[in-house]
Amino acid sequence: MPTDTPTPDAPTPQPPRALPAAVLWDMDGTLVDTEPHWIAAEHALMARHGASWSHEQALQLVGSALPDSGRLLAAHLAAEAGVHLDPGAIVAELIAEVVHQVSASVVWRPGALELLRALGERGVPCALVTMSYRSLAGTVADLVPGAFAVVVAGDEVERGKPHPDPYLRAAHLLGVDPRACVVLEDSAPGVASGEAAGCRVVACPHMVPIPAAPGRSRVASLAELDADALGRVAAGQVVDSLTAA
Repeated sequence: MPTDTPTPDAPTPQPPRALPAAVLWDMDGTLVDTEPHWIAAEHALMARHGASWSHEQALQLVGSALPDSGRLLAAHLAAEAGVHLDPGAIVAELIAEVVHQVSASVVWRPGALELLRALGERGVPCALVTMSYRSLAGTVADLVPGAFAVVVAGDEVERGKPHPDPYLRAAHLLGVDPRACVVLEDSAPGVASGEAAGCRVVACPHMVPIPAAPGRSRVASLAELDADALGRVAAGQVVDSLTAA
């Protein structure tokens, strides 16, 4: 008579891991390493008109809306060199130079392409949300075809970072609740914009430090993140690998 042999228990089905409704990416300094191009363009502009411009002054503009930067640069030129330039013309010149540099050679931030690819494989929509204008944002987005369902550029919002408008617009265009989105940022104005929009924010500082704050996640590199980690952040978990740094 055959003897029943015990069989191992069937594995318990695991619920699917929660993922963000969308991931909203800053561009300059987060996705691509363009900040050195912006700083070099600012130095060249000032030198051409006989004005000084320090690295520390340049860092104060990181992440700011370009019209704000243009006005500050114009005021500095007028005060120091007596040169009066239209802020819009200054911005146009800087953008043209950065587009030229990016078109020649783009440097991706560590872990950025891998994370972008992983999110695509899991079906998480991504948006590119930048204070750079469409001419530069489109140049970068075209380097990763299909990776971004939405691009929000600095010349397409009434108020730029640190106001919430850019990230609110991205969430609206994607048809998702901003409170279910995760923002990836490298600058203080960008972090403030994402937080003001109600998103969960992961700061990945590059040129300037980002202080710790309640509810704010921070990482030294995007290589520390994957889709599941961003899902946990979207659910309210705070990760901060910089606390002990």
